[in-house]
Amino acid sequence: MSWSRRSWKATVLGSLATAGAVLVPGAAYGGAAPGGPGGPAGQGLWASATIEPGRKGVVEVGGYEGEPLGEGSVLTLTAPAGARVTGVPFAGLGYRGAVAPGGNSGTYTFVGGAVSTWKGHKFPFSLSVDPDAEPGTRLPDCTLALRDAEGTVHRRGTCSVTVGLPAPTLAHPVSGVPLSALPETSGTAYPGARITVRDAQEDEVCATRAAPNGTWSCVPGRALAAGAGRLQATATLNGVSAMSEQIDIVVTGSVRDEHDTVSDGGGGRL
Repeated sequence: MSWSRRSWKATVLGSLATAGAVLVPGAAYGGAAPGGPGGPAGQGLWASATIEPGRKGVVEVGGYEGEPLGEGSVLTLTAPAGARVTGVPFAGLGYRGAVAPGGNSGTYTFVGGAVSTWKGHKFPFSLSVDPDAEPGTRLPDCTLALRDAEGTVHRRGTCSVTVGLPAPTLAHPVSGVPLSALPETSGTAYPGARITVRDAQEDEVCATRAAPNGTWSCVPGRALAAGAGRLQATATLNGVSAMSEQIDIVVTGSVRDEHDTVSDGGGGRL
């Protein structure tokens, strides 16, 4: 990890607009989704989420449709490399959550009665991803296991945790300020991310790549249409992407205006 990348994380990461995590229930990374190697159809444990570097997100475990298990049965999520479990926020009656020292794993234990089916619930585990994690990376070794009170494993599974990309910012132009037909656009983004600015019709306005310090800027290659419009920046890196907030713009100038003004020594216009 270069100094510039670490420096950016200390100064820019916190300023990027970001949702932190996207829950994506579905097939588990590496097999063990319902119908996969983890067991018969509808009985496999699975979980999937995308979490940005230095952020917390939630991985929801579900998919168990097997036989009922008694008091003392335990669901365990082992954190992937580059992440740690920070919480077990499920508060369902009869289930007790716990986080292992250091956050290497988290558990839910059924303590509320003679029998629990573990069916009909999704069990959330809060995970924190390393700030140095590379966007687009799938963190390895995230595993799931459901054991009975004697420690016998009834179901296993794997969970997919993908490192997300922080959303870029579009700081300039400022919404509501009249613009020329070729305004400079600029903001911040993850270093090295490809930035594409598009208008309300989703046509490309300009494109560039974020510098090592997280800044970016570009100028339209074509004149923007006069009148009201909208701009939005999209960042892409290693197969993942994120979008800035949209800004409303008003173009009042033209390309002719920009090239038809020359200095006469007194700041006048010929």
